[in-house]
Amino acid sequence: MQRYFVAPEQFRDGAITITGEDAHHAARVMRMKPDEEIIVCDGAGRSVKAVVIEVSPLEIRAKAIEVLAQDSEPAWQITIAQGLPKGDKMELVIQKGTEIGASSFVPFESERVIVQYDGKKEAKRIERWGKIAKEAAEQAHRHTIPTIESVKSWRQMLATIEQYDLALFCYEREGADAHGRGIAKAVREWKASRNINNEFVQDDVSPRILLMVGPEGGFSEREAVEVEAAGAVLVGLGKRILRTETAGLVGLTCLLYESGEMEGA
Repeated sequence: MQRYFVAPEQFRDGAITITGEDAHHAARVMRMKPDEEIIVCDGAGRSVKAVVIEVSPLEIRAKAIEVLAQDSEPAWQITIAQGLPKGDKMELVIQKGTEIGASSFVPFESERVIVQYDGKKEAKRIERWGKIAKEAAEQAHRHTIPTIESVKSWRQMLATIEQYDLALFCYEREGADAHGRGIAKAVREWKASRNINNEFVQDDVSPRILLMVGPEGGFSEREAVEVEAAGAVLVGLGKRILRTETAGLVGLTCLLYESGEMEGA
């Protein structure tokens, strides 16, 4: 069953309107017909099964017939803060991170970022990243689309750390030869200090966790010192050196496992 995201204003009193590229794709590519059933989410916590009433390349009209449970979103709100990578690697991080369960993405500049950031192109780039997140959320049957923030400077990134319940800084020295603390140990220590168990988290609170990943060249020692002073915990992702586009996805999966996401019913 096809899944679509619409803005809240396109979803009123059970009447749903799908426009733009989604309407064109549904009408021309999917050959949608009246009386077909679809799933529609407004990205703000409402998902329904709907029946199509009218189809055109400009607009699809549908009517909600059943409210669906919001059961595919992770218990923890996990933000991947990604040091700007080269080429289209950020697109991969957003696509796969959305499928796995990230709640938001924050690209940022750091000391060893190789790519030259062009602020003039940011709006177009954010728009493209948002489209990738939307399509990935539809494919993964999510009820919300992750947010993608504008590119932050290193200082701006440091200033946001205090907004999170836990901030993890993926630093290769923490993983090499078991030099330091692994991500699983750090998360379990945090859970113990907060008296958090998975059942409690899922039922009552939704912790906000920040996962910081460096660019191709990793982080510098100076950055590690500064981020730890700002309140983040330095963690490793194992003894192997991961590519920048791999590290965040591995860290995200580890966090979801520790949240109880993988336990099943």
